[in-house]
Amino acid sequence: MQDAKEEVRARLNIEDVIGEYVQLKRAGRNFKGLSPFSGEKTPSFYVSPDKHIWHDFSSNKGGDVFTFVMEVEGVDFREALELLARKAGVDLSMYDTKGSQEIAQRKKRLLLAHDLAANYYQQSLVKNQHAIDYVFKKRGLSKQIVQDFRIGYAPTSGDALVQFLSKKGFSAEELSQAGLVNRFGGDMFRGRMTVPLMDGVGQVIGFTARILVDDPKAPKYLNTPQTLLYDKGRHVFGLSQAKEAIRNNDYAVIVEGNLDVVSSHQAGVTQVVATAGTAMTEQHLRALVRLSGHARLAFDADKAGLAATERAIPIAQAVGIDLTIISLPEGVKDPDDLIQKSPKLWQQAIDTAQPIVDWILGQYSKREDLTTAAGKRGFTTAALGVVRTLQDVVEQEHYLPKIAEYTGSSIEVLRNKLASIDKPTAQTLRRVVAQTQAEQDTSSYQDNLLAAALIDGATHDLFRQVDLETFIGEERRAVAYYLAEHGGKALKDTPKDLQKHDTYVKILLLRADARYADWNDQDRYFETARLLRQVATAHKKKQKDALTEQLRDAETVGDDTKAGEIRSLINNLIKEIQSGQR
Repeated sequence: MQDAKEEVRARLNIEDVIGEYVQLKRAGRNFKGLSPFSGEKTPSFYVSPDKHIWHDFSSNKGGDVFTFVMEVEGVDFREALELLARKAGVDLSMYDTKGSQEIAQRKKRLLLAHDLAANYYQQSLVKNQHAIDYVFKKRGLSKQIVQDFRIGYAPTSGDALVQFLSKKGFSAEELSQAGLVNRFGGDMFRGRMTVPLMDGVGQVIGFTARILVDDPKAPKYLNTPQTLLYDKGRHVFGLSQAKEAIRNNDYAVIVEGNLDVVSSHQAGVTQVVATAGTAMTEQHLRALVRLSGHARLAFDADKAGLAATERAIPIAQAVGIDLTIISLPEGVKDPDDLIQKSPKLWQQAIDTAQPIVDWILGQYSKREDLTTAAGKRGFTTAALGVVRTLQDVVEQEHYLPKIAEYTGSSIEVLRNKLASIDKPTAQTLRRVVAQTQAEQDTSSYQDNLLAAALIDGATHDLFRQVDLETFIGEERRAVAYYLAEHGGKALKDTPKDLQKHDTYVKILLLRADARYADWNDQDRYFETARLLRQVATAHKKKQKDALTEQLRDAETVGDDTKAGEIRSLINNLIKEIQSGQR
């Protein structure tokens, strides 16, 4: 059932599932809320969409979405899987041993076909002078960017790719399932520049192809249809190339065209991705919010772009991502056009992005005649409709004076009109079935120690100076040994040597982000040293307790010699404990 588990996990967002039980609020890249396992009044329950992990500081529990459902519903793994599969629309009967192997094999074959197709198109590009002139001269793309995005050329002959892949053992049915052929069984993309569509880890899952010479009888672009691999409602173009820049800059730029992304990356602005035109979905934003809570839209200011921007507001509110709008200078049709004029102007446009509601209000003011009563009515109705979608009442209140300034209306009148608009239905949380009592974890300080150390390479040498067997539990000892042996570099993800304990490491990284991310290097170092002393002291106290039991036994049987030896050991331990506590 591993494939079924991964399919369910891929279709569901952990914050959505947990959000049915816990009122979550964004806290940087994470979400937090009150623990469902204790009666706490200060939120200490964290969810990381990026790591697909939750952690409850009050009970020291944590895990993935399946673990959470098992805890709150009081069910076993199979029951949790079935519950979440229904929610995700996954048919588990497809994932019996035979079905699971079949789907995995089909995906593997389709990925291989796409990878071979991308290589074939790249080789075809360097063999065709017309394509070379278009890609490198007309489009102005560099060799490096062509390599990074695996840009190629599909020959004009009707079945060149089909013949190539057939020789590699692919059937006509497989090529059809891959979306690489047209309804006649010939090549889907002919005489076009090909740009691979890649998933988040860089695997080719489809193509977009641009005609070299514009022809009114032919579409400018052709795209892979929906397949087992590609879903335009979920796919974010350029994500694998942009994700590190999005993390580093703490915002993503979303554009309409795939070639806008390519041009921007060539200009050095690499935190740029694209959705399928203006059809942005919640899944698109959820893929991005795992990297940053901020996104800047560069949609056209036409009617379609305005409508798409309006639709984006409630989606962004649901996801918890802050949206701003990039306005292009007059006379510029798209980011690619602006970049060709001046990459600096593109960066300047990004840097001066407006809050999304401010931008929409400006567009509404141009659409209506605000000197007339009808124009004011239309403007305020549309504007207040957008304000109503904002979840924060303070943010709603912020925009009333701005709307009043546009129309000359009083804020009180606008507030009354806003109140007359139907309010969004309040969220009703699901009941937590398993009311488990949070147990005191006396060794949770060791998790704090390991969490702080994971994100601070300078502390790793300290682990070479202590007895690592004093760490409690296999997971904690494994991480401590890793830091002692491979330390020196802060970790962002689970290293290969700790994959067996992936969930625990992700919980530690979430713990570090919530507790220690804002500490300076010196404070983290001293905290790590203090907690290591606590580990050593706790171990000595256990030794002392064990020796005390042995002393009682020796005194009971009258073995004065052994009793004297044990007292000496206990006295030495007491001195060491007192020394470590200073």
